[in-house]
Formats: sequence, structure tokens, C-alpha cells
Amino acid sequence: MRVRYYLLKVRGVAKIPDYIQIRDERFSLVCYLRPDRVEKRTALPSGMLEKISTLFPQLPYGEVREIEWDTEQQEVFLQ
Repeated sequence: MRVRYYLLKVRGVAKIPDYIQIRDERFSLVCYLRPDRVEKRTALPSGMLEKISTLFPQLPYGEVREIEWDTEQQEVFLQ
């Protein structure tokens, strides 16, 4: 089974750092974190944050990117 999430990279200004928003299928905010400080405790499925954190550097600022999390294989698919 695959679950859809949306990633949005927000550019920081001056002393405010960059942030990543992770939203669910209903576009509700699930996780809000700094890409350089990946948190361990989130509402995301176990292991998902570690897999998607490799995508953070290549994400463009201000564009919503759709990903799918395969719950059985625990893999991320960038759409």
C-alpha cells in the first residue's frame, strides 16, 4: 500500500533557516523541520524520514513535490 505525501522546501531569510514542510493527502501539515537537523520524533511512519532526508538538498524552493511511501517495502517514490 502506498501513502501520498507532499514536500515543500521553504527558503529562510536572514537568521531564519530553511525549512521542509511535509503534508499528507489532505494537505494537512504532518511535519515541519530544518533540513540540516532531521528530528527523530515525528508523526511519519517509522523509517520514512531517514529515507526522504536524502531528497532535501535537491528539492527546489517553493515547489510542492509529491512522494509516495510504500508501507510494505518501506521505500519512497518521487513523483
